[in-house]
Amino acid sequence: MKPLTALSTLILLLTLSACTTTTVDEYRENSTALTLENGERVVVLGRRHYADYETEPDFIDCIGKKLKADKAISVLPEKEFADLLYPWFEPRTAPLGLKRLAKMLDEPLIAQRFKEQGLHYMIWVDGSTETTDRDGSVSCAVAPGGGGCFGFASWEKTGTYEAIIWDLLALKESGRVKVEARGSSYMVAIILPIPIVAQVQDQACDGIGQQLRTFFRKRANEAS
Repeated sequence: MKPLTALSTLILLLTLSACTTTTVDEYRENSTALTLENGERVVVLGRRHYADYETEPDFIDCIGKKLKADKAISVLPEKEFADLLYPWFEPRTAPLGLKRLAKMLDEPLIAQRFKEQGLHYMIWVDGSTETTDRDGSVSCAVAPGGGGCFGFASWEKTGTYEAIIWDLLALKESGRVKVEARGSSYMVAIILPIPIVAQVQDQACDGIGQQLRTFFRKRANEAS
């Protein structure tokens, strides 16, 4: 295969763009909007129950920021929550279901810490972003008269996440949101590698964060 010329590379760059598609599904327990009274908060947690798998902490932080953009929603940061509730919400001990959580809240110390933080809703987020397909290659070499990188590569990434809302006062599930974002990224190299990267995780965060906010939308409107 002949190396790409500078002109052909420029043309290719002009015609390529990172592309991301996002699909969001939601389920609500009922049509009633979730409300937060003064002093009540939400905490967003990532599932991390396996040694080789975790929901990315930066993704959880991103969702928290999306929720906090609505000034009617107060969010307790995940790390702060984990420190306050150590060791009950470590990966091996965190409750996977509402029945387990109810038993934990029977412990006066745990219940008191929840109350002190004004926690009304807990949002569990499960999922990750993975590379699903690769094609092409880029090679680099160093030579006495110079060197560089040549080639073309592409890869696909898929981010699949599900958020489940638990009402901590009623001890029931209030709704869930599932998002899937797919993106195509490219690397074009002639002397220097030029990446064109699809922001898959960012798009997934935006989709799931915006949708979660709609669960509290009525309250937000009342507060504005």
